[in-house]
Order: sequence, then structure tokens, then C-alpha cells
Amino acid sequence: MSTFDDRENAFENKFAHDAEMLFRAEARRNKLVGLWAADLLGKSGEAADEYAKEVVKSDFEEAGHEDVYRKLAGDLGDKADEATIRAKMAECMKEAKAQIATEN
Repeated sequence: MSTFDDRENAFENKFAHDAEMLFRAEARRNKLVGLWAADLLGKSGEAADEYAKEVVKSDFEEAGHEDVYRKLAGDLGDKADEATIRAKMAECMKEAKAQIATEN
């Protein structure tokens, strides 16, 4: 193989790794924000875990995170406004990335 081929493979591997890490971070964020929302809804234990799984599944409806926001906003109603939900999603994303970084 030439140096060019080696570099191309390295870039492809890095891209695949970065995409996988982003997917894992988004799924972790969705779980964390789901647990937060479950607490606001008065759910705990197994019910909170099940709700968090529903939030994770809601992310597969379309690209981006708007589907997760819509699920949370619809379920939380007046318990949290748009700014609060979006801020919590951003906060949970930072936490998710930190958790995944320490696992690897």
C-alpha cells in the first residue's frame, strides 16, 4: 500500500470512530434527559428507566434531535418550557460525552 492509501484508511477509520462516538453520546444524552424528565413526571425506579428508553427510541423517528425535543415537550407540558428542555439536553450532552470519554 502507498502512503496515500494508508492516510485514506486512517481518515476513514477516524470518521467511523467519530460517528460511532457521536451516536453513543446522543443515545446517552437521551437516556440522561429521559431520566430527568421522568423525575419531573413523578416516575422513579423501573418506570423512570422505561420512560428513558422511550425517549431514546424517539430519536430514531428523524435525523437530528427535534424528535426528542417534541417527545419531551409533549410529555412534560407546563412542567418545563422550551428553553429549559433545550438547556437540559445541552447539559446532558456534555455529561454524556464526558462519561463516554472516561469509559474508553
